[in-house]
Order: sequence, then C-alpha cells, then structure tokens
Amino acid sequence: MPNSNAKFHSNHRGGREASRRELVSRSLQSAQHCLENQDFGTAYAHYLLVLNLAPELKTTVKETFQFTLFKWAEELDSLARIQDLFNCYEQALELYPNDEVICNSMGEHLFRMGFRDEAAGYFHKAVKLNPDFADAKENFYRVANWLVERWHFIMLNDAKRNLTYLRAIENAVHSGSKSVLDIGTGTGILSMFAKKAGASFIYACELSKTMYELARDVVAANNMEREIKLLHLKSLDIEIPKHIPERVSLVVTETVDAGLFGEGIVESLIHAWEHLLLQPK
Repeated sequence: MPNSNAKFHSNHRGGREASRRELVSRSLQSAQHCLENQDFGTAYAHYLLVLNLAPELKTTVKETFQFTLFKWAEELDSLARIQDLFNCYEQALELYPNDEVICNSMGEHLFRMGFRDEAAGYFHKAVKLNPDFADAKENFYRVANWLVERWHFIMLNDAKRNLTYLRAIENAVHSGSKSVLDIGTGTGILSMFAKKAGASFIYACELSKTMYELARDVVAANNMEREIKLLHLKSLDIEIPKHIPERVSLVVTETVDAGLFGEGIVESLIHAWEHLLLQPK
C-alpha cells in the first residue's frame, strides 16, 4: 500500500510538471505571436506568466522581456495610464531587481513626469549596478543638475566659510559635545568635520533622495560610513530611540540661506531643540 501511494504522488507530480512545461511553452509562443502583431500589452502579460511559472528562464528571455516592457510602457505613457505604467515597472523589478537597464528606463519615465528626485534614485541605482552604463551616468548627472542648487556648489568651494564651520564644530566638540546631529546634511561635509574633530556619534539627515545618495557616496569615499549614520528623513520625523538612540549634544546645519526665514527650517530647529538636543542643566 505505501508503495502504491508513493507511485500515485510521483505520477501526480509528474503530471503537474508536464502541465507546467506545456503552459510555459504555449505562453512563449503566444508572446512571440503578440510581438509580431505589436500587441505589446498581451505579450507582456504572457511573459509575466512565463517568468512566474518558470523563473529558470529569466536569463533566456531577459532581453525580449525588456523590449516588450519598454514598448508596452510607451503605449501606456501615450494613453496617460501612468499608474499602470508604474505597476508594470514594479512587476519587472520584482522579477529583475538588479537590472540596470530597467532601473534606468524607470528613471527616465519618472524624470519626464516631473518626479526628479525619485528618478535620480533609479539612475543612481543603475550606475551602482553597472558603473560603465553610460546612459545611466548621463541621466544621473542631468537630474542632479536639476536638484542640486547652484548655491550648493558655490558654498562647497567657499574655503573661508567652510573653515569657519570647521573651527566652530571643533570648538564645540572639544568643549564636550560628543554626539552630533547634522540637519540637511547635503554632501555630508559638516558631519565629516564633526568626525575629524573627534565626535563619537554622528547622525545626519537629508530629505532629498539625490543628496542622500550623494552623501552616502562622499562619506564612503572618505572611509567614514561606519562612523556617520545617514538618515533619509526630515529632521521633524526623527524619533528617539527609533532613529537615534538618545538626544545629541550638538546640532549643526548648513541651511543658512534665504530659506532660514522659511517655516520649514524654523520648525526643524525648534523641533531639534525641544526633542533631539540635550538641554543645559
């Protein structure tokens, strides 16, 4: 009797496997037929089915799947079916999470729709995945020019200003401020000043995805990624101990431009003073 049960289950598994292979084969044929007729939406649906049923075919059908996705995305874009377009890219990235070509294409759609910060994130990921991917590098630099204000470049090259910040941070750290929060870190320059001054714990928050990724690269290039904790957050959203373990003894910020008088930076500094900074005894 046990042998009969084993044989039954074996035959059942064999039958299911044969059915799966047959469905995959037919779906591939249907997808090819749809591509020949430029029915990209149906072809895309067939490829999704194939890749979910037979993930071992990912490498084999990768280029054809990309072509189908991009053509279908163009149609969805022309029909203003934006949510459907994004859904397709999300599905594609679930199947190919480390595909630089799909990441770059997603970024291009986001950029054209005005989502520049989000686009920069996808371009940056594409470059990380393949540093020699020329299109992704060009796209990332292009979107960075939109997002990184011109005054930021001027400020970074202002040696007198930077030296003043460095000396002020050194004085504060040498006077006992060993934990630092850098609000709106940008490239991370003030956080690195704090590290060089001898601060033990450094936290840096940045709302812009582009600047956050840039700060990560700059900090890593200076071998400080273990000492400086970067947070992709508004300072108003920082919670203790969820994001930082305790109140800090020093808050630094470079947001001293016309924005100083805006409601955002004033709220950030008040929040930092009331909730994130150690109070004097």
